[in-house]
Amino acid sequence: MKTFNIPDFYRSRIITPIKEFRRKNDKLKRDYAPTLLDFGPVQFLIARHFGFCYGVENAIDIAYKAIAENPDKRIFLLSEMIHNPDVNRDLVDRGVRFIMDTKGNPLIPWEELNADDIVIVPAFGTTVENQQKLTELGINAYVYDTTCPFVEKVWNRAAQIGEKNYTIIVHGKPNHEETRATFSHSKENAPTVVVENMAQAERLAEYMKGTLPAEQFFQDFKGQYSNGFDPEKDLQRIGVVNQTTMLASDTQGIADFLKNVMIKHYSLRPEQVEDRFANTRDTLCYATNDNQDATYALLTHEADLVIVAGGYNSSNTTHLVELCEQKFPTYFIESVNKILDKQLIRHFNLHSKEEMVTENYLPQHTPARIMLTCGASCPDAVVEGILMRLLSFFEASKDINEVMQQF
Repeated sequence: MKTFNIPDFYRSRIITPIKEFRRKNDKLKRDYAPTLLDFGPVQFLIARHFGFCYGVENAIDIAYKAIAENPDKRIFLLSEMIHNPDVNRDLVDRGVRFIMDTKGNPLIPWEELNADDIVIVPAFGTTVENQQKLTELGINAYVYDTTCPFVEKVWNRAAQIGEKNYTIIVHGKPNHEETRATFSHSKENAPTVVVENMAQAERLAEYMKGTLPAEQFFQDFKGQYSNGFDPEKDLQRIGVVNQTTMLASDTQGIADFLKNVMIKHYSLRPEQVEDRFANTRDTLCYATNDNQDATYALLTHEADLVIVAGGYNSSNTTHLVELCEQKFPTYFIESVNKILDKQLIRHFNLHSKEEMVTENYLPQHTPARIMLTCGASCPDAVVEGILMRLLSFFEASKDINEVMQQF
């Protein structure tokens, strides 16, 4: 696999060696058991897979290359390169400016840009419309394009089935940068509609069966369908692709549900299914699958709590939090700074969409057992900082060098 030039301050003297040890001893990635670090009064269970994925490392490599190669030029990012505050903050500190926020709202007017400027396309990709704007300005958006190859794979898959006259159903968060980009590219080839969850998929099924008036569709899916979409005609043949960071089980559930709706509505025999439902392979990226599978394996063990690190607007990270909080007290934090002291932790509540402070989050008994994982855009150094901060609260713990000897 290609190697990338990642700044050393994102790496970890603890986490990075553990990852490399596990990789060498499990090259086929069949062992999803977590790594145990036993310090005596506290034990850490670290997920088998987490942290920077191929797409994120590719994006970081290209972004820092753009900075190094263009010392005398203005450098812009279309929006956040990845959903990690530490990485984006460092880029800003180096002079990079954002053209838009994560929702696509302008921060800098397009007319302020000129052909001499450098524009970096984020890992989520961007819309066809934004690409056209940059071209009109004389800016080549492909010189420093950090679009994840797995996102481009989804675009290609959507184009393939679109050319066969299927309508594209995109499972994703409508306002997420990646879904907006995928929707934009997909609608170039085929009628396209975005569904966020099973509830919306079930609603869409009513239009597929004709049990709801077609005009109601435009209200139910406002802002989520392509121009000229005709629910009576365009829902007769469909294929499902997804935002690469969605929960795999959710995407599969939606695809299976819509497929069964087609089978029942049209009384299809097995050999007829593809006449109505495209045979789309799973379009989740490998890292999303690996991280989710590793989290499922992590949760088969016992622990007192889970710490999940990552950006609060990171889709793949929030899905890990959703899985963990089903079984254990789970604290979603951006960085070590959110661990205020031994009694207090500031963390993000997925349900209220705001930070909150929890008291007495650490158990009183020993050995305490803490699970650690993070999203695909979170640096190893962040996880190390969290581990070391938590370790400092437990007296008479083994020395880190002693515990790391096994790696």
